[in-house]
This record gives sequence, C-alpha cells and structure tokens, in this order.
Amino acid sequence: MSSSPKVEHVILFNVKEDAQPSEVNNMVSLINGMSSLDEVLYLTAAPILRVRSSIPSLAFTHVSHSRFKSEPDLSAYAVNPIHLDVKKRNGPLVADILAVDWFTGDLGGGVHVAAPPGSAVRVTFWKLKEGLGEKARSEILEGIKGIKEKLGGGVSQFTYGENFSDRAKGFSIAFLAVFPSQTELEGADPNHDENFKDYLDGTFGLDFLVPSPPQ
Repeated sequence: MSSSPKVEHVILFNVKEDAQPSEVNNMVSLINGMSSLDEVLYLTAAPILRVRSSIPSLAFTHVSHSRFKSEPDLSAYAVNPIHLDVKKRNGPLVADILAVDWFTGDLGGGVHVAAPPGSAVRVTFWKLKEGLGEKARSEILEGIKGIKEKLGGGVSQFTYGENFSDRAKGFSIAFLAVFPSQTELEGADPNHDENFKDYLDGTFGLDFLVPSPPQ
C-alpha cells in the first residue's frame, strides 16, 4: 500500500559574510529546534557541503530540509509564532533565501520520514526553458525516476516533483536523494543533468550532511 503524499520543504540561506560563527551556529540551532513543532514531521538544518550551479549569481551557505504531512500543515507551520520568532531573530544574518516545495509519495517504504543522522543528502533544482508544454514536463518528471538508479544502489530515499513555492527564483523541478553516509554520496555520479540539458535553462545542486538531532 503506497503512503499518502508528503510535502518536501527545502530552504537555502546565504549567510552574510560579516556574520560571526557563534551567530551562525545559533541560527542553525534555532532552526533545528523547530523540529518539535506539531506541524513538522521532520526537520534538519546544516551547512552546505558542496554546491553545483550553472548560475554564478546564486550563492548559499546553509540549508534547511523539512517534511510535512500536507500543504495545510506547511501553511500552519509558516504562521506558527515560534517559526515567526525564529525568522525574525535569524533575519539580520541572512543575505538571500531560496525556497522550493514539492509533493512526494513514497519515502523509501513510506514509513520513515526522517533522514537518519550521519546521512548525506543531495538536492537538485532545475529551471526549465520557457515554452515547454505539459507533455515535455511530464516526460522530464518520468525521466527523473531513472536518476535514482544512476546515483547508485546506496540511495535510501529518493523524491522528486514540481515546485509550488513562490520563493523558488524560477526553479520548477526538484529532486532529493538520501545516502547512508558521505562515502556513498561521494561515489555517486554527479552528471545526472546530462540527459536533460536540452530542456534546462539553469541548475542548482547541493550536498549536505544530516547532523545529530538537537538535545
């Protein structure tokens, strides 16, 4: 039996260059502290390990990855007073933000929604060329299924979908792969955009390591 659709919510932060390390660490801790909110199925925040981008003007240093049971739960999280307070406190440290949301079904069996501590995560955003019809978009989404095999057998979770966030800077397709550790991530093929390049107007990819949960 397949699991009900979940929402993937990925936010990228570009921390200001003059931010103090202690301030940045506190920012990440505040975000991770929201993992206990009622609306949240799973949330983690961490420094970005590596970036792969065809758009030089985009620069990000940290990532937050969370999962929600539904779009209404994501909307409720957005206006939760604790979340609003964290945004207010972290705002002065952040120069730029990009957010991408998409629906996903099965999360590697449909039961475990968390990426275990020590896992390595690869996230990819695609900006499609203008004028592509629905048929082309459907073919692209169908083709993304094959990327999981190309990444190697170590992928424990793989999700993909069309963005519905209004803060995505034009990116409309996203996919995310969870590996057991950095070793499997490093061994994965990084050239998964190659078969789709005729459809793409820009790409942004990043890797990060899942930290231990807050105490």
